[in-house]
Amino acid sequence: MLHVVSVAFSRSPMTMCSIKIECVLPENCRCGESPVWEEATNSLLFVDIPSKKVCRWDSLSKQVHRVTVDAPVSSVALRQLGGYVATIGTKFCALDWEDQSAIVLATIDQDKKNNRFNDGKVDPAGRYFAGTMAEETAPGVLERHQGSLYCLFPDHHVEKYFDQVDISNGLDWSLDHKIFYYIDSLSYSVDAFDYDLHTGKISNRRSVYKLEKDEQIPDGMCVDAEGKLWVACYNGGRVIRLDPETGKRLQTVKLPVDNTTSCCFGGKDYSEMYVTCARDGIGPEDLLRQPKAGGIFKVIWLFLFIEDEITGLGVKGIPPYPFVG
Repeated sequence: MLHVVSVAFSRSPMTMCSIKIECVLPENCRCGESPVWEEATNSLLFVDIPSKKVCRWDSLSKQVHRVTVDAPVSSVALRQLGGYVATIGTKFCALDWEDQSAIVLATIDQDKKNNRFNDGKVDPAGRYFAGTMAEETAPGVLERHQGSLYCLFPDHHVEKYFDQVDISNGLDWSLDHKIFYYIDSLSYSVDAFDYDLHTGKISNRRSVYKLEKDEQIPDGMCVDAEGKLWVACYNGGRVIRLDPETGKRLQTVKLPVDNTTSCCFGGKDYSEMYVTCARDGIGPEDLLRQPKAGGIFKVIWLFLFIEDEITGLGVKGIPPYPFVG
């Protein structure tokens, strides 16, 4: 059975809002990550990092197809030329879905044998950003300051932006493309940089939000159509909406699982949010409390306009950018 939770609250004197949370795919991911909506196929892409799988769930047929690769796969993105790109181990790769092959585009961190990529995303100009971390010995337990942030350019050359990263994680860009948002999870902060879309250069790092104790560890992140940020909170069982300009938390969506890892918008008009989560590190007793841990969740906002009784969806996202190389 699907797990559905509804929470009602008033958005304005003339509207009521209900949040519906549903487990659309009980995938049992050890560590589900990097959800990306593919509009052309009405599908959700995501990865299961330690299981070395890239998955594609068809929202119409409800079928899921999986490609297994040869190393932990931490992010996936659309590719303008067709197929996908992914970060596999310490490699940027092109992924051919039809023949299930991965072609290496670039390799990084060759001097750090215990490192792997973590989260990644394509910027509005078609560059693929992704960061690294030391492999964990247990969830959240790893050698500190081993990671870096990298960018794969369309001509397949790689630039390193900075190092001394613990767990390189969520990233996205402002709607005007002038700000780059970034999370190093163990800093418990959502940071911002000035961004030059023409060159891909970043500068002027600052914190726009510090997580509170009950919010736990910031993980994956996405931006909505109003320029607000949504951050999945690992071990916090929630996704929070932030205003990066004021540094205020605007909304909290609690899920029936603890280890929420990332989020993206998709579906018709990008009015649905998809949330990934992890099953690894959850003991038998806690699994009884959250049997859908490792599943894929869908969140929708239903707004009832009291005056004319019209129901519509409220919060929306924007389409993902494809890698242009």
